[in-house]
Amino acid sequence: MEALLSRSKNPFFEHADAEYFLAERDGAVVGRIAAISNRLHNETHGDRVGFFGFFECIDDQSVADALFQAAGDWCRALGHDTLRGPASFSVNDECGLLVDGFDTPPTLMMPHNPRYYISLIERGGFAKAKDLWVYQGGTEEAYVPVPERLARATELIRQRQGITLRPLNMKDFEGEVERIKELYNTAWEKNWGFVPMTEHEIDHLAEQFKPVVIPELVPMAEKDGKLIGFGIVLPDLNVVFRSNRSGRLFPVIIRLLWALKMKKIRRARILLLGVVPAYQGKGVDAILYHWIWTKSAEQKIYWGEAGWILEDNPAMNAGLEKMTFRVYKTYRLYDKRL
Repeated sequence: MEALLSRSKNPFFEHADAEYFLAERDGAVVGRIAAISNRLHNETHGDRVGFFGFFECIDDQSVADALFQAAGDWCRALGHDTLRGPASFSVNDECGLLVDGFDTPPTLMMPHNPRYYISLIERGGFAKAKDLWVYQGGTEEAYVPVPERLARATELIRQRQGITLRPLNMKDFEGEVERIKELYNTAWEKNWGFVPMTEHEIDHLAEQFKPVVIPELVPMAEKDGKLIGFGIVLPDLNVVFRSNRSGRLFPVIIRLLWALKMKKIRRARILLLGVVPAYQGKGVDAILYHWIWTKSAEQKIYWGEAGWILEDNPAMNAGLEKMTFRVYKTYRLYDKRL
C-alpha cells in the first residue's frame, strides 16, 4: 500500500496526479479520499473524467459530502467535468463499490466496504455508471470436475484451431512479461473505461506477482508459436492475510510461504484473462478456463473467483456461465457531474 500511494515508487504517476484528503472531527480522523487525475484515461477516451478512490468514511453524510466536495473541487480545478469512482487508482487497480455480495469475504486485490457506503455515495449526488460482475465456481471443500461435455468441446476447439497451451516459463520470466505486454493492451482496448498499462506499470506489477505466482496457473495460448491469449490466476492470499490484523510483514510472510508450499490455500482468483481481437469469440477463453480449472485442482485449489467482468460484456459473461460459473458479487462505479 505504501508503494501504491508513493508518487516516486508507483509508475502510475508517470501519467497521473493525485491528492489525498483526511476528514477530521475533534482531532480524530473520520474519513479519507483520494482525488485522481489520470491523463492517460482522458487521452484514451477523449473525455474529462476525474476519479476518486481510497474512500473510507464513518456513517455520517456530512463527512462523506465534505470528502466528495474536496475531491470534486480538486478535479474541477484541473479541468475535469465528471467525478467517477471509487477507483484506487484506476480500473487496473482495485475499483468499484461493493453493492451486492456482502456475506462473503473479498479475494485478493478486490475491495470490500460496509453496506452503508451505497447510501453515502448515492445521497452524495452520484449515479450508477457501470456494474462490474464477479463470478464464483467450484467449492472449497472438494474438487468439482469440469463437466464432460465442456471438456470435450474445449478440446475440439483447441484441435480445430491448432492452439497449444503451456504454463508460464519462469526461467524466461522477463521474456514472458514482454510477450504479455504485446497482447495486454490490444485484448482490452475496446472495453468501457479501459486504460492501457504502460510498460513500467506492467513491469512493476510483474515484480510484485513474481514471488507468489504459480507457473501452471498462468496459461499461455499460442497459435503458430505466437501468443494469442493468456490468463493470470493467483492463490487467494487473503486467506492468510485476513488473520494479520496488525498489518506487519512478519510473521505473516512465513505463514504465507508455508501455506503456498504445502498447498493449503483452497481459493484462487482469476485476475486476468485476455485474447487478441482476431481470436475473440472463437472459444479461446473457454480453453484457458478449462486449463485453469484442471491445473488449479492439481494445486489443491478447488474454488475460484473470476472477474470482474463488465455487465454488458456478453461474450465473457456467456463464456463463464458455460463453465458453470455464477455471479456472486456486484461492484459499481459511480459518476457525478462537476
